[in-house]
Parts: sequence; structure tokens; C-alpha cells
Amino acid sequence: MKPFLLLTYIIAAFSFSQKPVFNPEVSEGKLYSYAQFTNVGKANYTIEEIVSNELLNYQDLKSENHDFGFTSDTYWIKFTLENTSSEDKMYYLETARPITDIANLYSLGKTIEEYKNGDNIPFKDRAVQDRQIVFKIPLKSNSQQDFYLKVSSDGETINLPLNLYTETAYILNNYKQQLFLGLFYGVLLLAGFIYLFFYRSLKNKAFLYYGLYVFFIALMQASLDGFVHQYFLPNGGFINSRMVLISALLTNLFLLKYCEYFLNVKLNLPNFQKFYQIIYVAISILFLMVFINQKTLEYAYPLSNLNGLLSLILILATLFTLRYKKYNVDIYFSIGIFFLVLGLLGFVMNNLGLLPSNFYTLNSSKFGTGFEVIFLSLSMTNLLRKLREQKEKSQNLALKKSEEVSELKTYFMSNMSHELRTPINAIMGLVETELADKKKSINDREKYQIIRNASLSLLSNVNSVLDFEKIEKNQIKLKNEEFNPSIVLRRLSDNWKFEAEKKGLNYSFEMDSEVPQNIIGDEDRLVQIINSVLSNAVKFTSSGDVFFKLKCIEQPENKTQFAFQISDTGVGMTDEVKYGVFDSFNQMRKDHKRNFGGIGLGLTIVKHLIKLFDGKLDIESLENKGTDVFIEIPFTNASKSVTINETDKNLKQTQLHILVVEDNKLNQMVMRKILNSFPNLSFSEVNNGQEAIDTLQNENYDIILMDLQMPIMDGYEATEIIRSGTLGEIIKNTPIIAVTADAMEETRKRVLDLGMNDYMTKPVKRELLFQKISNCVIH
Repeated sequence: MKPFLLLTYIIAAFSFSQKPVFNPEVSEGKLYSYAQFTNVGKANYTIEEIVSNELLNYQDLKSENHDFGFTSDTYWIKFTLENTSSEDKMYYLETARPITDIANLYSLGKTIEEYKNGDNIPFKDRAVQDRQIVFKIPLKSNSQQDFYLKVSSDGETINLPLNLYTETAYILNNYKQQLFLGLFYGVLLLAGFIYLFFYRSLKNKAFLYYGLYVFFIALMQASLDGFVHQYFLPNGGFINSRMVLISALLTNLFLLKYCEYFLNVKLNLPNFQKFYQIIYVAISILFLMVFINQKTLEYAYPLSNLNGLLSLILILATLFTLRYKKYNVDIYFSIGIFFLVLGLLGFVMNNLGLLPSNFYTLNSSKFGTGFEVIFLSLSMTNLLRKLREQKEKSQNLALKKSEEVSELKTYFMSNMSHELRTPINAIMGLVETELADKKKSINDREKYQIIRNASLSLLSNVNSVLDFEKIEKNQIKLKNEEFNPSIVLRRLSDNWKFEAEKKGLNYSFEMDSEVPQNIIGDEDRLVQIINSVLSNAVKFTSSGDVFFKLKCIEQPENKTQFAFQISDTGVGMTDEVKYGVFDSFNQMRKDHKRNFGGIGLGLTIVKHLIKLFDGKLDIESLENKGTDVFIEIPFTNASKSVTINETDKNLKQTQLHILVVEDNKLNQMVMRKILNSFPNLSFSEVNNGQEAIDTLQNENYDIILMDLQMPIMDGYEATEIIRSGTLGEIIKNTPIIAVTADAMEETRKRVLDLGMNDYMTKPVKRELLFQKISNCVIH
């Protein structure tokens, strides 16, 4: 070791010894309270110079999201991590904001390891390819590790959280953020498209400016959240480093233009017009400062935030003055602007250092924008109503535009529902594997039961939205698969028995002793029908009984008529309500003010599904007395079947090597738990179709479980390559089962046409998965 480097480590050790060491397993508090920072200004020190410099003045971090304000200075942070266990540990460190230009981590050991990150380098060169600033930190057993973190930017606000996660906690936190951000950006994009459609028809500039404002605020948030760097400008560079300011200034511009036109400032408050013009000029000057040089860019950051604050004050002054002068301002517009101003005010004041950095202030603009979109949408509805009243032509035009919005809604909801199904399916898969563990205590099983029932309820609502779109387009097709109705119905009944007893209801279930062992039909649709009716029975009954009965009647041609009765002593229905009970969104129109929840699509879909089964549905109900639902569905008896126990036995006696192709980390975890329940099954995991092709070139597998929607190469393309024979005849004939969250019939047909052997949807059911594996590789 060189003398200088040796001296560096000695000095570093002495320096770190003066600060407490953080042990993630046992230390109290969070990492930030064990870390210190120093400001070196514009000096560009190397790590060796920082470590050996005894003159640097280090200070304690003041909060878990320390705010350095607008600055172009360079900061160094030091901390020590300790692992006193006998096992190596892996942690994830999340720090800085996604738009921080430089965030490099240095690990001091026998050599100094450098891990680069930040907005100023190509995305592929980041230490961890995540939209956030994340580092992977391995800690060896019974060891201490010293770290230095270098952060700097070009004048933006620098926040410094130091959040240390285990691998599992990091994955779960990431998926929670994805769900939140997916909903947020989905709402923004939907609103933006809607208002541009309205502008196209009505030629009202308020719609144009608001639509552009929504798109640019989405772009600004995407820049702040790191998505622009990750997906649109992965090489970094000039535009990427200025995208936050560019989008922020355009957001400011179009918000002012929207308010100016919507409130008709030019006509109603002509004296205010000059103030709007002044801010427009200021925005133009700031826009030029972004591109002149590095110094003007540095000043542009705080000035842009200050200009945004003045813009909000001007909007509020306009609104209050109009109300003072007795102008009729839409109440929803006022509420929407209030939430917008509140959210953006928190965001701007946080950037200016006037508010502390925490989850709420950092995301205040998202919360404000979300509520604003809801209320301004209501105000736009009132505007449309007024326009329709003005002239007949506007009515026809609004109707046409409503149809366009409906088509957009269909497209949006279909995609959003698929995105929501993925995390829900993963949660349900994990819960099912935990419930299958017989060693779990009653208390633990009840907790998992609550999670499963809540997930089933959410998934049912998501599926109902998808099914409603399919019903309108006549796209629902029933599957013909073999299943055991007794197991399915008992499991479903047990779920609702648990929910009913939680409400203090008496629940009973009677099943005919003559139920066939196996039948052929669509198990998922049968479950959907019974689940929807049982859900209503429990939901609309506050006291009394819920009764579920099944009677089986033999029919000619090897069929069995399943006769269900589901009765309750709930609120019942009047004849008028009963007449419209099958109307879509009926729940939204009832006068119980949403006391019972639901989206009002359940019975609409149930009626359509029973019709597809060639079955019958009858409802008898009296107000305040209760409801009786009678369902008859014919099923074909399975002539020959393999029971689940037999499938388990077959697989336990068979040595199989399985390739799991799945990009979702939670779904990988679910699949591992399921496959690990059989000791003779070995398996490997890859993250996309390209990795699957590379793996198959080096190793043979007995079966492939293939996800469909994946980055780099999806399941469709990977299957085409496998079935083409370019990887060899043995691999060409390897059985492939599609395992996907996409429940569309077109998807099922497409994968089978590509040459896959079978298809199943998530959440993955253990019994069904092994039955399909058995069908592919054993029979």
C-alpha cells in the first residue's frame, strides 16, 4: 500500500471514530443522525484530498431530509455502517433528489470504491439503474465500513435524505411509489387529453391553455421524479439538466393564460391585465437566462420559484377581486384553484427554504394538482352545461365530444386497470402462500385473511371496470376448463363467512352432497358471479342472517344443473329500485349516499355472465326485509379428471427443471414460494425474454413459465424465437405456459397461436399452476 494512501486511511479512521457508528439492525434513530457534512464551495477535491484534509469543518445533519437550499456548492457527507452479525448483509441507500447533478458514493477499504450517480451522467452509468439516486451497499459480517458521499448541482435545491433499506423493504417501497405515481400521472394525462379534445370542438382557449398546463406540469413532475432522465433523455446533457426549469416556466405561463381566459380578465378586470403582462415578460427573461450561461442558470432557479409564487398571488388576487365585485365565479373553479395554490405554494416555499422538507412538502404539488384536476373538471362540466343552454348546435357538439372522451376513458381505464392488477396480483399471491402455511397462528391467518379479502374486493372492482368495457363490445368469452366446484365454492364461502361474522351476522352454507367431483366450465366467471352476489348480501345486511345454499340436479347428456340460493335479511329493495337493479352504475344513483360502497357494476355483469352460461337469474326482495337471489347454471360433468392431490403426487415423483421468465420482483417472490413447495422442482429466474433466450442457449429446461409484458424483449417475441427452432429442436419443443396479468381473450388466443402450450392469469393459483405443469410435461 502506498504511504500516502496508508496515511489517508489512518486519518479517515481517526475522523470517523469521532462520530457514532450506525448499525441498521440495532442502532436507534435513522442514518442521518449518524452522518456529518461539510461545504467545500466550488473546490473540486478528490476523495483522497477530502479524507486527508483535517481542516474541513464537519457539521451534523439536522433532519432526515436535510435541505441545503438553492446552491451550486459541493457538499461531502461522511458516515460509518456496521454489521455485527455473522452474515453478510445487502442494503440499499436512497439519497438526494433524482435531479441532483452529481451524487457519488465512496467506500473506503483496502481500495477506494467509487459508485457514480446523478442527473449529469448517462442513465446506464448509474450505480443502480433507478429513477431515484440509489446505491447498493454490501456489508460483510462482523465489519465496519466508512463512506463518503459527494453531492453537487448547478443551482437547484439540494435535499439530502439518507434512507437505508433492506432489499425487501426497498422493493416494497418502490412498488408503493409506483402505484402512487401511476395514479397521479394517469389522472394528469387523462385530464390533459380531455381538455384538448374540448378545445378541438369548442375552440375555447381556456381549454387549450389548461390542457397544455396539465401536460407541462406532468413533464415538470416527471423531471423532478427522474422519469425524463430514465426514459426520454437517458444520455443526460444540456436539455436534460435544464428540463425542470423549462417545464416549470411553461407550466407557469399556461396556468396564467388559462386563468386569464377562464376568468375573462381582459373584460372583467382590465387593470389587472398589465400585471399578467409583466409576469409574461418575466417568464420570457427567465427562459433566456436558462440558456445564456451557467451563472444565469444558477440565478434562474430561485428567481423562477419566486416568480411562481408571485403568479399564485396574482391568481388569488384576481379571484378575490372578482368575488368582491359580485362576479359569478364557478365554485368548483375556486376550490380547484385553492388546492392548486396550496399545493404549489408548499412546493415553492419548500424550494425557497421557507418550509421544512418532508413527504408532504416534497409532494405538495402532486396532492394539490390531483385535487385541482377533480374540481376543475367539475367546473368544466358546468361550463359545458352553460354552453349547451346557449345554442342547440353546442349541444350536438358536446354530445360528440362526450363520445370521444368516453373512448379515451375506455382506453385509459383498460391500461390503468392492467397496471393496478399487477401489484394486487402480487399481494394476493404472497397472501395465498402464507395462508397455505399450516404453521401460521390463528391470529396471523386472520390478518392474512383480511388482506386477501381486501385485495379480492379491489381486484373485483378493477375487473368489473374491464368487464363492463368488454360487455359493451360483446367481447367476453367463457373458458372450458376442468375444476372441482366443491373446493372453489367452499373457499369462496369461507371468505364471506369471515367478513359476515366480522359484522356480527349469522352466516350459513349448505352444499348438496351430490355435487360432482369435477366439472367443465369457466371457474373464474363462476366465482365472479357468486362472489358478487355474496358481496351484496353481506354488504347490505347490517344485522341478521346471510344464507348460501347449493342444490345439484342431474340432467341429460352428462350435465348437472347447479341451483344457488343466496338470501339475506338486509335493506331489501322497493319495486322501483328492483326494476333498475341491473342498470350499470346503479349503485351511484341510490339514495343511501354511498353508505355501502361499490361501483354499481356487479349485477350488470352477473346478469350478462349468467346469460353466457345459458343460466337463469331471479331476484325477490322486500324493502327492509331482505333479498333472495336464485341462480341456475348448467355444467358438463368431467368424464375423466386428475385431482389436485394426484397432481401433487405426480409432481413430487418427477424431477423437473423450470425456467421462470418474469420482470416483476414481487411476482418473482410469489413464484419462488409456490415452486419451493415441491422439493423435486428446481428452477431459475430471468427478468425478460432476452435473458430467457441467452439462458436457453446454455441450459435445457423441462418447462418455461413465460410472462408477456416485459422490457427489452417481451414474452411474445421470446416465444417466436424459441418456436422458430433457431435454438435447437429440443428447446423448440419445450412446453411454454403463459403466466400474465392480461386477462383479455385476444391475449389468450394470440399466445396459443404463437405455439405456447397453455395460458393462465395472475394471481397464480398453486393448484392450477401444478395441474397445468402436469398436463404439459407428465401426460
